[in-house]
Amino acid sequence: MIEDVRAGMAEAGADALVLRPSPDFRYLGGRGGGYLVLTPDGPLSTVAAPAEAAALIPSSARRVAVDPEMRASELFALGLDTELMLASAVLAPLRLRKRPEEVAAMRRAASAADAVLLSARELAWFGATERAMAFRLRAVLAETGCEDVISVVVAAGEHTAVAAHTPCDRVINPGDALLVSVCGRWDGYCAEVARVFAVAEPPDDFEAMYSVVLSAQHAALEAVRPGVPAAEPARIAREVIDGSGYGHYAAGRQARGIGLSPEEGPRPASDEVFSPGMTVCLEPGIFLPELFGARVADVVVCGSRGPEPLSLSSPSLHVMDR
Repeated sequence: MIEDVRAGMAEAGADALVLRPSPDFRYLGGRGGGYLVLTPDGPLSTVAAPAEAAALIPSSARRVAVDPEMRASELFALGLDTELMLASAVLAPLRLRKRPEEVAAMRRAASAADAVLLSARELAWFGATERAMAFRLRAVLAETGCEDVISVVVAAGEHTAVAAHTPCDRVINPGDALLVSVCGRWDGYCAEVARVFAVAEPPDDFEAMYSVVLSAQHAALEAVRPGVPAAEPARIAREVIDGSGYGHYAAGRQARGIGLSPEEGPRPASDEVFSPGMTVCLEPGIFLPELFGARVADVVVCGSRGPEPLSLSSPSLHVMDR
């Protein structure tokens, strides 16, 4: 892998690479704090302070690639009199296609997130608040070994129609639709799973709308194949929703790349093409203002023969009796 990074540095014209704790840092094996430095000839080195990192950079260096998450204070402490560029120009293309051990790590992350949503079915929702249930789900995430809770969404009733809803003190009642999602990081890798429930019974007309979301997800899944443009799953999901008459209410985003970051390449707006090892989160949704909405999310890896879902629980509407 290091030789691939060096090849990318040469192509980008970077004479050194300096990373702080971040997804790129983790990709090169960094743990904890400090800084990673890589040059065309020397070993991958870990140092504690920016000044130590700067001392490893060749005096002849003209261009240095720095971590996208590098703070201004850290850049000043490096004291570099060179042209700076983002290390993502070197590492993002390499991070696009996950190695087998990375796919295995993402499979474990997706399985853990999936387990949280499965256990959510057994919780007592009636009479609880969104905020209280979100707190309980955060506790369950911690029990799975989640090292970083990125987001927990619990939306009930009309709040399911709000794309970026923050759990509040709204009480969950029979007849409410529930949109529940968890996104976290396990052993460095991110996964998100979103599911839709109903308490006692779904609202009128909800199941018809939700069937469109499921159809969009299934159609998008089939597009995660080698040689297919990375923009295709989102385009197809949107096409299904548009064809159902709900196009005006479709979620703004139907898919995104995922890995060490909750959002990374392949990006639907790019000209990237799927190849084995690329991972995406398919997340079609429909939001009907002041009524209800639905969104499902699952992590999928592009396999050599087609899509391989990493979260395996059924997205079918689950009706809870409590």
